[in-house]
Amino acid sequence: MTVTVARVPLAGAVVGALVLLLASVVLATTLGPADVTAGEALASIAHHLGLGVDPPERLTDAIVWELRMPRTLTAAVVGAGLALAGAVMQSLTRNPLADPYLLGLSSGASLGAVAVLVLGLALALPVAAFAGALAALVLSLAIARAAGSLTPTRMVLAGLAVSQACAAATSVVIFWTATGDSYREIVTWLLGSLARAGWDAFVLALVALVVVGTALLGSARTLDAFAFGDTAAASLGVHVERTRWVLLAAVALLTGAMVAVSGAIGFVGLVLPHAVRLVLGAPHRRLLPVVALVGAVFLVWADTLARTVFDPRELPVGVVTALVGVPVFVAVLRRRGSWG
Repeated sequence: MTVTVARVPLAGAVVGALVLLLASVVLATTLGPADVTAGEALASIAHHLGLGVDPPERLTDAIVWELRMPRTLTAAVVGAGLALAGAVMQSLTRNPLADPYLLGLSSGASLGAVAVLVLGLALALPVAAFAGALAALVLSLAIARAAGSLTPTRMVLAGLAVSQACAAATSVVIFWTATGDSYREIVTWLLGSLARAGWDAFVLALVALVVVGTALLGSARTLDAFAFGDTAAASLGVHVERTRWVLLAAVALLTGAMVAVSGAIGFVGLVLPHAVRLVLGAPHRRLLPVVALVGAVFLVWADTLARTVFDPRELPVGVVTALVGVPVFVAVLRRRGSWG
């Protein structure tokens, strides 16, 4: 039996999530081995934004602006991108278990990243990961299209095949070539990590989110049509196969950019769309903007936990999202009662 939940007004949900996100970013920059107050963090941010505020002392300012702020903002952007991509992927495939990595994007990105890491070309990692994700998408869609029309079932099966193939190739590369520090670096990246995130990573992820995310937000009505099936969507004037190709390519671009800067972070794009649907309902005009903001808040705090709980050691953020995501997913499943 499906549980009915009172719907929250969209404007209230957006404003509330935005305020929570801004507060989370400021608070996250105060947490760490070096003590930083909220006032010092705000002063550093205001100073670098050119608001005429005197910065805190030099070391504190450097900790806030050069170390914690770019990492925290990158976490927010990556969380928003993955949550948004997951919501769109679930709608396109009509599969409640879909996430941004469904079509082998994560495994393809991992193969590209591992290839450059074992070659000692860490600077090329974002480019290689992005290229690997796109290659996996093209291969998955080509396999699905070769079997006939591009249906959700064929896409899922083709994606699983490509994902397994890329994962096997990644394992072979690691087994034959990775040793010492390179092995540790590879494992950390495969589990998801924002430890290397700087302003360049933030800009890359932000540009992808603004450009592709805006296009996905504008596709809300089309995604609502897909929810009723391909036949219903076609009757509403949607060119089903062409639109699905375009939206899948957009999801791949967004996911590839996120994975390129953070590694493979699971559960964000799988769990959060379901949780937000419980509160706001299924219409994508309501779902998409809020799920992006919720994803940003979620990953900011997941990354903060990853870097602080076991200080001076740091957990991969993908471990934290899994530890938090599994019980949340179970709770959402119990609350809904069914996926229908």
